[in-house]
Amino acid sequence: MGRGALILRAFLVALALAFPVKVFAEAPRVLVIGDSLLAWHSVSGTSVADRLEKLLGAEVKDRSVGGARMLYKLPVTGALGLSIPKQFRKVDRDAGWDWIVVNGGGNDLWFGCGCQKCDRKLGKLISEDGRRGAIPKLVDRLQAGGARVLWIGYLRSPGVDSPIDSCRDEGDILEARIDRLADAEEGMVFLSIADMVPEGDRSYHGVDMIHPSRKASLEIARRIARVIGVE
Repeated sequence: MGRGALILRAFLVALALAFPVKVFAEAPRVLVIGDSLLAWHSVSGTSVADRLEKLLGAEVKDRSVGGARMLYKLPVTGALGLSIPKQFRKVDRDAGWDWIVVNGGGNDLWFGCGCQKCDRKLGKLISEDGRRGAIPKLVDRLQAGGARVLWIGYLRSPGVDSPIDSCRDEGDILEARIDRLADAEEGMVFLSIADMVPEGDRSYHGVDMIHPSRKASLEIARRIARVIGVE
């Protein structure tokens, strides 16, 4: 082997040690549950879950539903998908999921209290210390089967004619509490995407200025893939 080849080999070994990539014996099995942040563009095959499946080359099962809430009283007729906790089914506990990607809480605040005077609703979702409420309870259920939990935060409004501008403060409080939970919970990761949208940039939202654009869905999937695929 020539001197140049030896130098190149040493460089590649050093690079691999500096940036270790997790290699799965089998492709990881991923379940996605949540609301429209993850479900949007599923009709066109470009939702976060669709993009993630291609990026990971792995099985990704998507049960996320637009309009879903954490605190949802089911009508007599059902509508299980609109309850994020109900998206995780009994069979999932023993299904061998490696990762469960989940988000939620935004619709509870927007529809439930209009992002105004939401202290009571926030407390029901997750307490100030991050240990009590619907979100910690769901995380416990998700982890019971051995899966790691990746909780996704929300896009922020770019401050341009957006109906969700008023939800900034409540969103920050909600995510700070979820982050506190993740710090205390082994096997849980909180992924904030609050920094994704530059001020005044409309390209990360759809025409309604609420839901993610295809560009945003791809970027969210990329960030998720980096957490799942690289340790």
